[in-house]
Amino acid sequence: MNGWRASQSVVVRSGGPIDIDVVVPGSKSIANRTLVIAALSPGRSSLSNVPDGDDVAAMKGALRSLGILVEESAGSIHVTGPLDINGTENLELDARLAGTTSRFLIALSALRHGRTTISGEGRLRERPFAELVEAIRHLGANVEGGPGLPISVSRGDLRGGTVSMNGSVSSQFVSALMMIGPFLSGGLRIELTGEVVSASYIEMTGSLMTHFGARVAIDGRVIDVAEGEYRATNLDIEPDASSASYPAAFAAIAGGSARISQGATVRLQSDRVVFAILRRMGCSVEDVGDDIVVRRDPSSALIAVDVDLRDSSDLVPTIAAVAATARGTTRIRGVGFIRQKESDRIADLAKELRRFGVEVREDADGLDIVGGPLTSASVDPHHDHRLAMALSLLGWNAEGTVISDSRVVAKSWPSYFADMGLSQ
Repeated sequence: MNGWRASQSVVVRSGGPIDIDVVVPGSKSIANRTLVIAALSPGRSSLSNVPDGDDVAAMKGALRSLGILVEESAGSIHVTGPLDINGTENLELDARLAGTTSRFLIALSALRHGRTTISGEGRLRERPFAELVEAIRHLGANVEGGPGLPISVSRGDLRGGTVSMNGSVSSQFVSALMMIGPFLSGGLRIELTGEVVSASYIEMTGSLMTHFGARVAIDGRVIDVAEGEYRATNLDIEPDASSASYPAAFAAIAGGSARISQGATVRLQSDRVVFAILRRMGCSVEDVGDDIVVRRDPSSALIAVDVDLRDSSDLVPTIAAVAATARGTTRIRGVGFIRQKESDRIADLAKELRRFGVEVREDADGLDIVGGPLTSASVDPHHDHRLAMALSLLGWNAEGTVISDSRVVAKSWPSYFADMGLSQ
């Protein structure tokens, strides 16, 4: 399976109840944060269970371009820091299609005296960066370009202090600033305004920074990062909860069972709520040692739910796919901001669900999905790995379904179709 390479299109297998054991990749959210922090830490940090998706590859490549030693061996990555913030050479970094990577690199590059230009590809060049750009400008950094990529950054008169950020735009902007906070004179205070989305990812960043020796205090809408330094350390990256949602949802949609290796060890990621949601929809969920087993009796119908996913928005395609086969109308709320993800994850998701014959209503805040019988479909994932993975699950119940641009899953799980047994 590890040697499998996706073709341009995949014809999804169909069948009856499943019985699968799946090992999901490590969390790319944790991996990319940890790679940045390790690059800022004096000494050698060792990271295990690092996923091999495109987003993490983009981060590793960018760190190497910044002069960081990144070595790989036996499933681990060893990062030797710290970043040379006094370097004066002009550098170019390619974030490819990775939103998280690009945002973290903009903040990281603000520590350097030399000018660093961050570029990207495709839809990433159109995604919003203004909130982060204005924040680092406020702190004294020089920024050229924007509002989209490419953006050039240099240290300028970068200093610590207080900055206000709109929490309703992206938690990644907040996390990006937090991670450079220890390097700012006097430290950093971030005051969040508006409705805060994906707050759990801010907590994740704070936990990882603390693991590497930083002092971080999060009190509601106020985040304080003390001036100081990181220390090199080791970390075993927990399984990716967003990826774990797909085998869990597969058991819900197809019936039968899915055992997710190390699923019970997930602690830092809010997307672990998927297991509680599937339990509400009629599945059984059991911890078996460090694994999680999700089951649904094929004779028992799934039940529609009303769920707010503002803190776990990557689950929207997964829950939407399960809802398409559930009895009743599922309401997914609190996720209007996901229109600015890799795709418009409201309009594009609704469009593709309708190809299966599913009744979907969209509004500014989310989706209503009416479960029912499925018809086969030719699915366009809109360059979005999460749409490709979630919608492919419906093909199991809709014989003849084709997923175009299947290679997009390489962003987070390159061997997804083979590991899940979905490819013919």
